[in-house]
Amino acid sequence: MTDFEKTRSLFYLPEGVVYLDGNSLGPLPLAARERVAKLMTDEWGELLIKGWNKAGWMMMPRRIGDRVGRLIGAAEGTVVMGDTLSVKVYQALASALDLVPERRVILSDSGNFPSDLYMAQGLIGTLGRGHELKVVEPEEVEAAIDASVAVVMVTEVDYRTGRLHDMKALTKKAHAAGAITVWDLAHTAGALPVDLAGADADFAVGCTYKYLNGGPGAPAFIYVAPRHADKVRPALSGWLGHEAPFAFDLDYRPSAGIDRMRVGTPPILGLAALDAALDAWEGVDMADLRRQSIRLCDLFVAEVEKRCPMLTLGSPREGQKRGSQISFLHEEGYAIMQALIARGVIGDFRAPNAIRFGFTPLYIGERDVLKAVDILTDIMINRLWDTAEYKQRALVT
Repeated sequence: MTDFEKTRSLFYLPEGVVYLDGNSLGPLPLAARERVAKLMTDEWGELLIKGWNKAGWMMMPRRIGDRVGRLIGAAEGTVVMGDTLSVKVYQALASALDLVPERRVILSDSGNFPSDLYMAQGLIGTLGRGHELKVVEPEEVEAAIDASVAVVMVTEVDYRTGRLHDMKALTKKAHAAGAITVWDLAHTAGALPVDLAGADADFAVGCTYKYLNGGPGAPAFIYVAPRHADKVRPALSGWLGHEAPFAFDLDYRPSAGIDRMRVGTPPILGLAALDAALDAWEGVDMADLRRQSIRLCDLFVAEVEKRCPMLTLGSPREGQKRGSQISFLHEEGYAIMQALIARGVIGDFRAPNAIRFGFTPLYIGERDVLKAVDILTDIMINRLWDTAEYKQRALVT
């Protein structure tokens, strides 16, 4: 059994705070602070540019990619780190479309993160080949997969509601129809078990600053199934995706396998923080994590519904049908969340009316859940959210 008291001790959590926003930004792993400081002094400071060779900086995207790969059911050598999630979405989608050049429909759903849809819209405009982005309701994705669809591009866990897509079933349906899949694991990696190889997924992308606790702006990852890795066109033909970057050829030749999905210079400080953060996963059984996540979410839902009937559940009630987050709905959701934050319970708000809470067993336990519900109940029963201060929108919600 996984020792979650032990994993909790690996994080810095401010005194008096119940942190239920790890689905947006994970807290600071203590080891990351030490690892980045060591890199800055012993590697960057002492080695200077020699760090690329002597400290192994150049291979960090592959090495850390393999560490992430073990958490998402990806074989060694199929995941690489670098750039932002939006860049990786663009790369994966462009490469996927090239595999089915005769088709023009990109299928997604209204629960997909808007940035993914924006990248698709931008790519369509750049290609200028008549592609269409078709967006349906999450429940309609499977029925919408037909012979016109080139790529099914969905986020496995809906960022607003936590609704969970069935990766294996949708991938099977897509392949039967001759389509390619691109999975966004932003709210999945580190939140529940994933088996990309077992699901036969084609492409997957994800960020590492949420459940993987890599820090703000931590580098994203991209997965390419081995059957595609040596034939996909990388779309963004960057220097480090070249077969021989230091030959300085004027013409681009893609590297073999997943390395062709590298673009620019890797963010070494960010990768060092992520590398240290991933140490917290050593000895964690993902099945244990999933069971504990569902238990904490179920407890939260039951207590909130019992004590705050003015809030409406916005997430699937059944644990197996959602990720590791819960949303409740209220027309004054923004103000309610600001009141919670002022009292030390940190979640977030998603327009138009959702207050959202992430449950991460690595550092959240039953006591945290019950304390959060106590504070939320006080705020709701006594309308403590109803002040001008809490209704003034900040830049980040």
